[in-house]
Amino acid sequence: MTATSLSKGANLAVDSPAVRAELVRSAGPGVPEVDASALLLTSAGRVRDDGDFVFHNQPRHTSGAVRRLGRQDGPGTSADTVEVDLGALEPAVERVLLCASADGGTFGQVPLLSLRLRDAGTGAELARFDIAAATETALVAGELYRRQGRWRFRAVGQGYASGLAGLATDFGITVDDAPPPDVPLVPLVPPVPTAPPAAPPAPTVAVPTATTSPAPTVPPAPPLPPAPPGFAPSPAPAAAAPPPASPYAPGPPRSGPPASAAPVAAAPGSGPRLTKGEERLPVDMRKRLSLRKEQVAVSLRKHGAAGVTARVVLVLDASGSMASLYAKGVVADVVERMAAVAAQLDDDGEMQAWTFASNPARLPDLRLGELPDWLRLHVRVGEIGLFRRRGRRKSLLEGQVDMRDVGIQNEEQKVIAEVRAFVRDNPAPVPTLVLFFSDGGVYRDGEIERELREAVEEPVFWQFVGLGRAQYGVLERFDTLPGRRVDNVGFFAVDDIGTVPDPELYDRLLSEFPSWIAAAGRAGIL
Repeated sequence: MTATSLSKGANLAVDSPAVRAELVRSAGPGVPEVDASALLLTSAGRVRDDGDFVFHNQPRHTSGAVRRLGRQDGPGTSADTVEVDLGALEPAVERVLLCASADGGTFGQVPLLSLRLRDAGTGAELARFDIAAATETALVAGELYRRQGRWRFRAVGQGYASGLAGLATDFGITVDDAPPPDVPLVPLVPPVPTAPPAAPPAPTVAVPTATTSPAPTVPPAPPLPPAPPGFAPSPAPAAAAPPPASPYAPGPPRSGPPASAAPVAAAPGSGPRLTKGEERLPVDMRKRLSLRKEQVAVSLRKHGAAGVTARVVLVLDASGSMASLYAKGVVADVVERMAAVAAQLDDDGEMQAWTFASNPARLPDLRLGELPDWLRLHVRVGEIGLFRRRGRRKSLLEGQVDMRDVGIQNEEQKVIAEVRAFVRDNPAPVPTLVLFFSDGGVYRDGEIERELREAVEEPVFWQFVGLGRAQYGVLERFDTLPGRRVDNVGFFAVDDIGTVPDPELYDRLLSEFPSWIAAAGRAGIL
């Protein structure tokens, strides 16, 4: 088949089921490198999220339909290639932009640049577009688009002087190229002195009734817990639960415990515990924590696990598509809500924590009294500054993970393996509950299934929580997969976790853990 030479704006039909777009240039001293990338667009002309950008830091789309094959050098030439499986593209994808960026110069310094479209199966050249450019540092070289049920290719050649970041932003990609400066550490709130109980619960915090009741009732436990001797789950905390509902940051809908939360003083040891470091938290956070621990205790009793003790491990997705959830504070809020689970389940209230994207990284242990600073320092997305590949790395504070090493892709199996290794190397006399948060884009199904099947004989329950509507692959199907002695995995997804009330969230989070404890005990795993 003879290749068609196209001029700017020309197009042709593409009958091949899969194609490769090669950016070919002359190689030589001083010639900038040229990187190929692709943007998957809907009919609105924009990406659905940052996962629709395939480039050097994210070389494979989660659907598997588009992937960057990388650079191949030949005698006097260099080519960078993107492969598109047209038949595997999701129905929502109407266009695939084939883009180029010049690294270390402009396209005016790149001789004999061309885009060549080939049949991915046979290697036959279908079309060639010779690109003329000057001061541009990025360009849309061509595009594949649907027309009346068939795919076509168009030679575009639209340049951008603002680089790949400017090009990608035009189509809806979130670019966080300059991370916010570090804020100086704020000293943790010192331990609350044994002040008169009337001072802290001033009427400014309790919104309910009139001003004539700075009542000398039993001091509400949430605002001002006594010093470490202990916590009596008497009716006093239950009575005090409704008034502090207002301090919840997102507003009342999520914080108000249901009627079932009132009878907290059930079995001894089944109510909320006083946790080490709790007294050091800011008052509003301490109130939220107390109410949430109470609700966790209610959920555990409801599922027959009152008084159970467990080690809690937190795993946070930091892939590129999570950027908006980090920016909006959703992930920080999730961590604060999970701190209540650790505070209620773990004797010392500590959580081990991991973050992951292309690679996993262990975060410093989360100690309850350090929660405000931990949220600020360690709840961070991965390499979301997509275009800072060769920039100088910013200085890190002690314990901080360099998120550039974490990357932006979804590699769940790596962090699962690392958490499993931690549990093996650090045996505990209690079971381990892993709380694993992800917004989907799961595609390593085989590796993930293998890790979780091998983990069946380990004293670990894996509770996965999906954030939003996305593809969760094998995680959604794991409950029905046969061949395991016990069901060691739970999964549920929510559209917007910020709107899910605490009672509902904790009920769903802890619904399968107690039954696994019983089954694992019978099987001799615990």
